[in-house]
Amino acid sequence: MDNRPIGVFDSGLGGLTAVKKLMELLPGEDIVYFGDTGRVPYGSRSRETIIKYTRQDIAFLRSFNIKAVLAACGTVSTTSLDFVAGDLAIPSFGVVKAAALKASNVTKNGKIGLIGTVASIKSHKYEDLIKACLPNAEVVGVACPLFVPLVENGRIHRGDVVIETVANEYLAPLREKCVDTLILGCTHYPLIAGIIGDIMGENVVLVDPGAEAAKFLANELAETNRLNERTSGGSYSYYVSDSTDGFSELASLFLENDVMGEVKQVSLDSF
Repeated sequence: MDNRPIGVFDSGLGGLTAVKKLMELLPGEDIVYFGDTGRVPYGSRSRETIIKYTRQDIAFLRSFNIKAVLAACGTVSTTSLDFVAGDLAIPSFGVVKAAALKASNVTKNGKIGLIGTVASIKSHKYEDLIKACLPNAEVVGVACPLFVPLVENGRIHRGDVVIETVANEYLAPLREKCVDTLILGCTHYPLIAGIIGDIMGENVVLVDPGAEAAKFLANELAETNRLNERTSGGSYSYYVSDSTDGFSELASLFLENDVMGEVKQVSLDSF
């Protein structure tokens, strides 16, 4: 048994998709979440900058003596986690592998769509993993740089003309290619899964990388005897690098649990 907390981080609030799933799967685990809201989005940054941010994010979480870290960020998972993981003395997990395996298993026509940040799409990491499973798969990637700032500003509801207009434009090439599976390659995107699903149609399976990564992490902790001895009553701590107000409101809405007053602002200058 290992009663230390699990650390989870993202560039903003998108990583809460993974936290929500971890809460469901492992209700006895303590979780420390960090959202780098002062520097969101990561997807338009250089690889060197993303590596720097990743090191700082993980260093902050390690100050809580965590037993494992989940990079609940598609950009970090595709761009910098492998580079940084070798320096860690704790297990590290990203969101790419689990999502790629899920998509490979559920597609029927071999046409898999991928939406993500510019950095994630350019990395081709999802495509490489899918091709390893399905050599004949056709992977169609589309960068969606406006999705993250729109989600971070609360434009996540059906009927919002801004997010629906942007989504229709981004998703049009994927509909034309007749993909039957779509990887939401940034953990912010499940917050607008309803809108994406409406546009893509009910026959397209949406793959949530945060949820799939949470399942993978939970299995790994169980198999290596690292679970908390409790089976319920886990505690949750939330930290951000910018104002807590907007984050608290959206986090409460998404987690379906009031986190108002529980979110703290921190500086990464010393990490």
